[in-house]
Amino acid sequence: MKVLGIALMMISCVTFAAQKSYTEEDFIRKVSEEVRKKVDSVKNKSVAELTKELLEREEKLKLRELELLKQQDSLRVSEGEIAKRYIELSNKQKDFLGCVERNEDDSKARVGQLVEMISNMKPQKAAEILAVQDAEIAVKILQMIDAKKASKIFNFMDKEVSARLQKQYLQMKK
Repeated sequence: MKVLGIALMMISCVTFAAQKSYTEEDFIRKVSEEVRKKVDSVKNKSVAELTKELLEREEKLKLRELELLKQQDSLRVSEGEIAKRYIELSNKQKDFLGCVERNEDDSKARVGQLVEMISNMKPQKAAEILAVQDAEIAVKILQMIDAKKASKIFNFMDKEVSARLQKQYLQMKK
């Protein structure tokens, strides 16, 4: 404590000396005066006061350390909760993507069945069925069947429906 006080006084004197020009003797005299003042103030304080001050500072440090430990614990709990939520969201995402993939697979299977069914029909009957189907599905079906059979089906359709489906059919072929 005393050494710290002396060091602080020397630093302040050096700073003060740097602001004005002093001779070396003036500088040493000024430092000695400041050191004496600091030593006198320390002497005037009783050991009990210094001990009390140290104990108070130590208690403040312990309280601060406890606060930091509490913060660390709450951060650990938060990290755990975030990790759990991340895992839950990842699992939900996997389930959702799996459901989407199953729906796509089911849709492909249904289109495959329709292709099989349309391929075995007469072109006129196939044209009647495809004309009332959703355009996207009808184009998928037409794309998957033989080109000659598709052209015959287009010939039996209403001209407007045929033109619309042929346009989509050609766009999908690109």
